[in-house]
Amino acid sequence: MKLSALTRISLRTVALGYLFALLLLPLLIILWRTFGQGIGAFIDWITTPAAISAFQLSLLIVVIVVPINVVFGVVTALALVRGKFPGRTLVQGMVDLPFAVSPVVVGVSLILLWGAGGWFGGLEDLGLKIIFSLPGMVIATIFVTLPFVVREVEPVLHEIGDDQEQAAATLGASGWQTFWRITLPAIRWGLTYGVVLTVARALGEFGAVIMVSSALPGESLTLTLLVHRRYINDHNTFGAYCAATLLMGMALLTLLLMTLLERKRSAK
Repeated sequence: MKLSALTRISLRTVALGYLFALLLLPLLIILWRTFGQGIGAFIDWITTPAAISAFQLSLLIVVIVVPINVVFGVVTALALVRGKFPGRTLVQGMVDLPFAVSPVVVGVSLILLWGAGGWFGGLEDLGLKIIFSLPGMVIATIFVTLPFVVREVEPVLHEIGDDQEQAAATLGASGWQTFWRITLPAIRWGLTYGVVLTVARALGEFGAVIMVSSALPGESLTLTLLVHRRYINDHNTFGAYCAATLLMGMALLTLLLMTLLERKRSAK
């Protein structure tokens, strides 16, 4: 269907206006209020002990979550694409479950499982504290970021097929040799893209993490929780804007990396 020039301009104007009002304008307001008192005040508020600890904890969670989801994602994608087994459709649905379930529900379910009085609550008697500490936050983040690597690697595996893998097996290559020399290089761009999405979601996760965190500075306070604590509990709006700007900067760097990877993948 060919659209007139006026129609195309009108559609573009509506789309850009919509994006500006819902995305760009709120971000510009945050930036304006953050740097309204100067760059020095911003640096002061993002270098407080609580902010530094929250930044380090957020990165620590990312460092733990990403490798786990990479291994799980690749194995699951290979099983779904290359394997034929009963319950395959059920596994497909379970992979997408974090997209459908509210993160708050995830946090509540983890408390029922791992909290005091939960199914696995006895672990606390052994000295292993899950809920309201780092392990619970890691488990919650793993759950909400679980689908990204799977869903990025799976279509790549469909696209490349298994001809080269079968040829390698025919020539005597073991399963590990086939994976490292044939499969992994072929899926590297999809895997990398999934890793970037996982990092972005892990950094910005709030709903599931706040349910299983004590939100104590220096113990279990991430950047997202720091923004919430400063804005809601401490009524420190400027400090909250500064923490939000730091988090937004990390997200923009992730988005930039994602865009560069997409261009490289398209050029291949």
